[in-house]
Amino acid sequence: MADRALRGVGLGAKSFEDEEGIEFADRQVVGFDCPNHHHVDITFSVEAELPTEWECPKCGLTAVRSDGTVGEAKPTKPPRTHWDMLRERRSIKELEVLLAERLQLLRAAH
Repeated sequence: MADRALRGVGLGAKSFEDEEGIEFADRQVVGFDCPNHHHVDITFSVEAELPTEWECPKCGLTAVRSDGTVGEAKPTKPPRTHWDMLRERRSIKELEVLLAERLQLLRAAH
């Protein structure tokens, strides 16, 4: 049975079609440099929106465009504190009532 095993190319590993008559999409190459002085060239379609940062395949750090293009700074929201979240759910008047109730319970326990 082993002598009748099929031998050949794995599925999807190779295409037996030639590239004759195929027109490839227009491409552009963009270079990226990482802080560890690695350079990588990535090929994009001319229609693609080009990123300003790319993960360096050698060290994993964030590489920036070699041509100096910098992305827009994203607006950052200030971090929400517990007080901010509490104020979204309760008014000051409601909080004063709750505080008075809790203080009364604590004083009654002693």
